[in-house]
This record gives sequence, structure tokens and C-alpha cells, in this order.
Amino acid sequence: MNKSALVAKAEKIDSILAGSYGERKQTGLRDPTEELILTVLSQNTNDTNRDRAYRALREAYLSWDDVAAAGARRIARAIQVGGLANIKSKRIIRILKQIKAGSPGYSLAFLNEMPDDEIWKYLNRFNGVGPKTASCVMMFALGRNAMPVDTHVHRVGRRLGLIPKDFSAERAHEWFRELSLPVDLHQLHLNMISHGRALCRPSNPKCGQCPLKRICLYPKENG
Repeated sequence: MNKSALVAKAEKIDSILAGSYGERKQTGLRDPTEELILTVLSQNTNDTNRDRAYRALREAYLSWDDVAAAGARRIARAIQVGGLANIKSKRIIRILKQIKAGSPGYSLAFLNEMPDDEIWKYLNRFNGVGPKTASCVMMFALGRNAMPVDTHVHRVGRRLGLIPKDFSAERAHEWFRELSLPVDLHQLHLNMISHGRALCRPSNPKCGQCPLKRICLYPKENG
């Protein structure tokens, strides 16, 4: 499928999903450093446990200096509700040290002045930060038209033919970056997640109820 056809398909998918799950206008942006740490905490867990781990971390340590100085074991105890605490605690400390080395005060506000490609390269230099985390920071903290590809977006996108079938989630991030789709990726991202949870499930998807069934590849390939 050529780019113009993919753009047309993405626009149709976005419109149909917005009709089913609602329009998702971005009304507020998070602090980039907070979003970066929050996204690390979200790895391999759900949103509820991520948020609980982040609250526990900020209640235990009032500043990023306190977090960075606390040590991995103490941080792990604070964030254990989020899972993989020993791994995440080390990542958080490394990331904060990397931020401070280039930006006193742990502020990443300067990213707002950079073009997307430079932000992407900067964020992917951090230890423990991959394309999904970088995309989350770009979207939720900087308001850029990036697409974080989680398990739902990856599954739904491949079934619809928006992501090539043989692409991993990691490769799909580059795919979306290259496409530069002229749609609101914040809205599309959230609605693809909602669709993946409600109907386009990993097993036994509810294709009969799907508003996208006429343009989806999955029923044709698995009918």
C-alpha cells in the first residue's frame, strides 16, 4: 500500500474510532521529566499500578535530587507495587543522573525548543529508554504528533493493515515516524487502545461488533 492510501486509511480509522470512543483532544501537558520517569514505571504493568508507584515515589522523596541520592534499594521499596522494582529503580537513578549532567535542576523544558528529530535522538540516548518511552514523552509532555506503540496499538494496527504484519512494536515506531500521518496521533493512539481493550482482543476478538470490520484484514485472513 502506498503512502497516500495509508494516509487515507489512517484518516478513516481515526474518524470511525472517534465516532465509537469519542474525540480525544489533548488539554494539558505533563512535565517532561515526570513523564519520562512515569513511563519507566509503566513498563510491564498497568496504568493503575504505574500511578500508585509514582505517587509512592514522590511521597517518599520530595525532589529529584532526593530520588537520585536515595539508592536503588530504597527506590525499589518505594515503587514495588509497579513490579520489576529492582530494574526500574536502577533505570530511574541512571536517567536522573544523565539529565542532571546536562541540565541542572533536572529540567527537560529545553526540549520544547527542539525539532522532533533532535528530541527523538536525545531521549533515545538515555539508558533504559526505548522508542515507546521516547514517544510517550514527545506526545504527553511536549505535545508532538508521535505514536507510542503499546501492545494494543501494535495488535490493532497490524490487523487493520496500518502497520505491516511482520513489524515488531519497536520497528512500528520508526514506521509511524516515517509516515508522518496528518492525523491527531494522540486521539488515534488512545482510541486504538480503547478498541483493543473493548473489541479487538488478542484472542476471540469481537469482529461482529467491530465498526472497522469492513476495512480490517483480520476477518478476511482468519475467516
